[in-house]
Amino acid sequence: MTTRRKFIAGAGAAGAATLAAPAVHGQSPIRWRLQTYAGPALAEHVIKPAIDSFNKIAAGQMEIELYYADQLVPTGELFRAMQTGTIDAVQSDDDSMASPTEVTVFGGYFPFASRYSLDVPVLFNQYGLAEIWDAEYSKVGIKHISAGAWDPCHFATKDPINSLKDLEGKRVFTFPTAGRFLAQFGVVPVTLPWEDIEVAVQTGELDGIAWSGITEDYTVGWADVTDWFLTNNISGAWCGSFFANMDRWNELPANLQELLKVTFDSSHYYRQWWYWGGEAALRVNGTKMKLTTIPDEEWAVVEGKAREFWDEIAAESEVKAKVVQILKDYNAAMEKAGRPYRYT
Repeated sequence: MTTRRKFIAGAGAAGAATLAAPAVHGQSPIRWRLQTYAGPALAEHVIKPAIDSFNKIAAGQMEIELYYADQLVPTGELFRAMQTGTIDAVQSDDDSMASPTEVTVFGGYFPFASRYSLDVPVLFNQYGLAEIWDAEYSKVGIKHISAGAWDPCHFATKDPINSLKDLEGKRVFTFPTAGRFLAQFGVVPVTLPWEDIEVAVQTGELDGIAWSGITEDYTVGWADVTDWFLTNNISGAWCGSFFANMDRWNELPANLQELLKVTFDSSHYYRQWWYWGGEAALRVNGTKMKLTTIPDEEWAVVEGKAREFWDEIAAESEVKAKVVQILKDYNAAMEKAGRPYRYT
């Protein structure tokens, strides 16, 4: 494994020379470093198949080196490292990588912005979020390649959660914006490196996790250290994206830019069915976690507070207000459309 120290030492030497012109016959391939937010076990599903496919189809013209969570730089420094060209591309949500844009707060799990994973690509491709993200990231030298959906956000805990009161005082690993929202219910948000989470639950540093659905809990080992899974969620799908340093992106020939888009879209598609099937199968057939549910009438309080939270965010800037209005318009349309788009 390339250590962070070796990577930093060699970064200057590699520099632009390694990533300059498109590959031609007899010339070394273009090489990119892409770091994902995901650890190795999760990355096997959420990114590695797409990278393997890209490298195979690129056939020596370009090669992407894949690095996992915190392997080269901490997740919270991903944006800065990509912006400066230390790494070339990133798979993450806006919130986790601390991007300095007006849309950062909507990455990851913006409370109740989505109910199902298909909501995310529809919002980006049909309701205008893609254009907003493109404009915001272009301002800071980053190419926003595409956004897609991951799993819903549920609590996985050591003790059962049967009511909102049970959340009080729970130290939970979660996303920045999700933590900001959940704090009003007594949750204590905790930020730790991704790979430290399992041990932190075992040692009692954490009481639980609100970072994923049940598929990830099983895949990455969290189901081995948490006994309970809350079926209520604060968002139906994580919103994450692929990003690249704008200069590195512009240096690529058109065929490689298109190949990146297509293989990243295949990654989005893979996650659609992998998570959707896994969430149901593991609730029904999983043996490691017991399910609890907060009653609908009590959970409605959380949903109501989410709409208040939306308005607080909208008041912060014109861009945020525009995104919030899109979310409101979209969800109103889904509710009016009824089944299967929304169930009441």
